[in-house]
Amino acid sequence: MARARYHHGDLRGALLDAAEALVRERGPDGWSLREASARVGVSPSAAYHHFDSRGALVGALSGRVLARLGERLALDADAASADPLERLIAYGRGYVAWAVDDPAVARLAFGAGGAVGPVSPHPHDALTVELDRLLAGGGLPPSARPGAEFLFWAAVHGLATLLMDGLVRLDGPRAVETEAERLVRAVLAGLAHEAPPPRDGWPAARSAHSDRVAATGPATPENPENSPRKSWRNRAADAE
Repeated sequence: MARARYHHGDLRGALLDAAEALVRERGPDGWSLREASARVGVSPSAAYHHFDSRGALVGALSGRVLARLGERLALDADAASADPLERLIAYGRGYVAWAVDDPAVARLAFGAGGAVGPVSPHPHDALTVELDRLLAGGGLPPSARPGAEFLFWAAVHGLATLLMDGLVRLDGPRAVETEAERLVRAVLAGLAHEAPPPRDGWPAARSAHSDRVAATGPATPENPENSPRKSWRNRAADAE
């Protein structure tokens, strides 16, 4: 009975759930597609109808995790304040706390790189919205806006990685929040007072996600490949 139910639409989600549980138990690399299939109660051949390899399952799981993170960070910002700086502080705190609380899943999500398909809402898109909001409110000079999301991401992801690896130790969640806030304030203050860009502009930093958006437009939950529906960038306009 269980197999019939999975074949009618639940198997893909069940495999993703099983893989995520295995990641938490054994780390990003300590499991196989066969083990995920066994945990769900189906044969590997049944799993291949949805994922033709372990890498395909990892890419899909990473996309699901990133979409969940993007939603969480956008909600954290919405719950924090109407002030653009406070919203970005909430984003930074939430990002670091997520990675510290769920390190194995965080490593898997960002270790998949270009194997991840379209993601909506992507954490990068939520950050872009908040930086655009800061720019519109006068908290960031126009010359500092190009590529600011990559500098911000480098900072918060760097702190998260140092904490996950045990290279930096902080005493409890409150200390993590405080240090994340301090870091966000330092990054944004630096951007607000940085030297003028070189004559040919700042380097054009890119990611697999930003390249995909540039080529096809933003993904949406309704149509992850692409859609004419409004993007997450419109959240800033909606909040006005």
